[in-house]
Parts: sequence; C-alpha cells; structure tokens
Amino acid sequence: MSITLSLADWLALLTHFLSLSLLAIGGAITTAPDMHRYLVDQQHWLSDNQFMSSIALAQAAPGPNLLFIALLGWNVGLNAASGLGIGSMAWSYGLLGVFIAMFGILLPSTTLTFAATRWAHKNRELLSVRAFKQGMAPIVVALLMSTSWILASSHGSQADHWPLWLLSGASALLVWRTKLHLLWLLAAGGLLGWMGWV
Repeated sequence: MSITLSLADWLALLTHFLSLSLLAIGGAITTAPDMHRYLVDQQHWLSDNQFMSSIALAQAAPGPNLLFIALLGWNVGLNAASGLGIGSMAWSYGLLGVFIAMFGILLPSTTLTFAATRWAHKNRELLSVRAFKQGMAPIVVALLMSTSWILASSHGSQADHWPLWLLSGASALLVWRTKLHLLWLLAAGGLLGWMGWV
C-alpha cells in the first residue's frame, strides 16, 4: 500500500493519538475502534488487514499490549515510504511513525495519570474520588466490548460467530458468578479452538 503524507498529515496523526491517549481508560486497546475508524476508514492510511495484523501480532508477542500502537505507526510509516523496498528511507519513515504514535499515546495519559494519582491518593477518602473509581468500571467494560466487536466484525457477519459469542458470554458469567480461576477458562477456550469447535 502506498500513501503520501504531508507534514500536516503527520501532525494530524500525532494530534489524533494525543486525543486518544486521554480516552484510553482501561488501556490503549480500548481505543482501537476509533483508531480503526481514523486510520482505515477515514484516512485510508492502513488497510483493514494491516490494522488487524498489528493488533494480533502485538497481542501474541510478550510484553505490554501497547505494542500494537507502535506497529500501527510503523505500518503508516512504511505505507508513506511505499513499503520496505526503498531501504533506509522506509526504515526512517517507519521509525517516524512509531515515534509519533507512541509519543502521542503515552504523553498525555502518563502526565495526567501521574498528576491525578498523586491528587487522588491525598484525597482518597472523599466521596467523589470513590464514586469516580466505581463509575469508571462500566465505561472500561463498554470500551472493551466495542473493541471486541470491531475485531470480530472484521471476519464476516456477527451471526456466523455465534459459538464465539456464546463462549464469551458463558466465560464472562463464570468469572462474574464463580471463583473459577481465569486460566482454566483460557485453557478451555484454547482447547475448543484447537479442536475446531469455535
């Protein structure tokens, strides 16, 4: 995929990641639907396959799940350089994309988290602080559900994946209502996938 990015486009990419950083409640993965909307649907800087592959590779690799941001930036940079065939120019554009994406996603949230945590620790007994913490849980769950919807919808109709949705619902119910360890559910899901049932 080959694209042309001007200085204004690079700044727009930085600005978008700066704004998403402030919405990344529950982790950067919760903002994946908006990244998909912006990078794939609106700007056409990435293909749907590149976007999904970046997330899948970063989730499979050891380390923080934030690595998918670096891969998204890398792929935008490579597309701006018309692929790896250009050599050092492609590497330069790729690294520029990584830097812009990672700087944008890390700076605001890190700064805000540092300042807010210090303030919240000093005022942890206030009713408003406790209410804020409890109110964030449903927002995080909703953002994670929208991320899973985007990732699942890239593979065809949602109706085709009813076993996966049933398994996800049953797992969520078991985690919520029992003391069954999550690793047993992950192992069961892996076994069902290996056997080709889901």
